[in-house]
Amino acid sequence: MAHASTSKSVGGTSQSFTTGNASSQLFATALSDLQTLAPWDPQKSEDWNQQTVERASLLRIKRDIMNIYSDPPPGMCVFPEDDITKVHALVTGPFDTPYEGGFFHFMIRFPPDYPNKPPRVKLLTTGNNSVRFNPNLYHSGKVCLSILGTWQGPAWKPAQCLASLLISIQSLMNDKPYHNEPGFETEKHAGDCERYNECIRHETLRVAVCQMMNDPNSAMPAPLISAMENLFPDYFESYMSTIKEKMHLDGQVITDPFGARRGHFNYKAIKQKLVAIQARLAEKGTKESDNSSSLSDMETD
Repeated sequence: MAHASTSKSVGGTSQSFTTGNASSQLFATALSDLQTLAPWDPQKSEDWNQQTVERASLLRIKRDIMNIYSDPPPGMCVFPEDDITKVHALVTGPFDTPYEGGFFHFMIRFPPDYPNKPPRVKLLTTGNNSVRFNPNLYHSGKVCLSILGTWQGPAWKPAQCLASLLISIQSLMNDKPYHNEPGFETEKHAGDCERYNECIRHETLRVAVCQMMNDPNSAMPAPLISAMENLFPDYFESYMSTIKEKMHLDGQVITDPFGARRGHFNYKAIKQKLVAIQARLAEKGTKESDNSSSLSDMETD
């Protein structure tokens, strides 16, 4: 007797399970594993809102933040809200990866008994929940890491801290993110790894640079916006170099090996936006310089 087949996304990949015998048990186990994963969204943490944050936890959070202020890991900066259990982080995409120069905004919520339990983390740079930047970074903002309790593997340990968490997240943004997907340690089809890189490279410039610079998330603190504005000119030539190299792809369909629909390459439009951003920042810098000079003149007089 034939068994019905059901598809379920596990780890972001659509997998088929046959509903019968051992295969149905596999499906049930995988579904159960997903359902029992810890809540992940820091913006939907009503359970923590009902609890009092321990004094020791507040002191530890402050120490974690101050450690980053005094010795920031490369490509990272953080800024807390008035409630310091809520922290915003800006992680810049590493060099020599398809994420290079991208600005990725994360919201972090610490638990009332931190560091006994891990924080909850959400990526807010998603193109309005439309772009999945990595097999571990969902378009919903979910960050899949075992230390966060959002995937299977080594669990969080109290010795870990905010800096080590951000370093783990940044490590997902490597030169071959295709292989982050479980079961994809080797290419399913020749060239898939580079095709995925092309997707991420384009979307990084379109969303994590242009959109972030022109229309940052409303939750993003002003100091992190200033950090982006200060970093942008340093990456501008790199952005232009990438566009020059990839302009021949314009108009072609963006082929995602994982099946997501990503539209067409449009580096021409991205270039126009980047040039406009550069001009806007230059004009802003000139005005600030003029205002500073005027104040100095007034003080001299």
